[in-house]
Amino acid sequence: MVVLALSNEPTPPSPEAEHFYGESLRILNDSKTPFLLAGTYALCAYTGITRPTKDLDIFCKAGDYPRILETFRDLGYDIEIEDERWIAKVFKGEDFFDVIFSSAVAIVPITEHWFDESRPGTVYGVPVRMVSPTELIWSKVFLKDRYRYDGNDIAHVILTQHAQIDWKRLLTYMEPYWEVLLMHVLNFRFIYPTERECIPRWLLDELLDRARRHADLPAPQTKVCRGRLFSPRDYAIDVEQWGFADVVGGPR
Repeated sequence: MVVLALSNEPTPPSPEAEHFYGESLRILNDSKTPFLLAGTYALCAYTGITRPTKDLDIFCKAGDYPRILETFRDLGYDIEIEDERWIAKVFKGEDFFDVIFSSAVAIVPITEHWFDESRPGTVYGVPVRMVSPTELIWSKVFLKDRYRYDGNDIAHVILTQHAQIDWKRLLTYMEPYWEVLLMHVLNFRFIYPTERECIPRWLLDELLDRARRHADLPAPQTKVCRGRLFSPRDYAIDVEQWGFADVVGGPR
């Protein structure tokens, strides 16, 4: 398997941050706790896109994140559990990296399968395992609010890595959220009209058939706002004032 090497790495906020990132990756490797590199660094590896970054996104299984925090705490770093549902942080002064084990809405858990499908890479001279293109897309599909939108990243990954994406596995991940996958498929087709064949025709046909069949069904009995999967803050009013049920639970 080809080892992914970043010819132009993302730009850290300072030389101190760059040293911290490299040092952290070496510590993670030495700890033997399984982890994956995702976020801007994985995007750069798969697309060649470089841009400023404020941190590293370290993915791990939920059962392993305490081990990572303990390793760094024992070495004198500051640690923080920002949200026990999905994210923690390791600090050295003002520099930090994220330890991520699910998604902000807790529906994208990092599992052993992510490691099975990962790719070898090298960042700051340190050997790492990168989240695969399939899981990288899965990690980004719900990032759609006024502060952050990752649809452009997904379009670029599809453009450059479509042959490496396991489309059946992606559909399996998104089975309850197939409409979101259809959004990204149509978004890609609109952005790149000459590259539409990057999306398998069977997938487009399957999603459009689901949309047609769904349109013939009666409206649901419970008013639900699933927009909070994209942005809890942008759709708070729907749940708090307009009588919609949240993604989990009944209406207030």
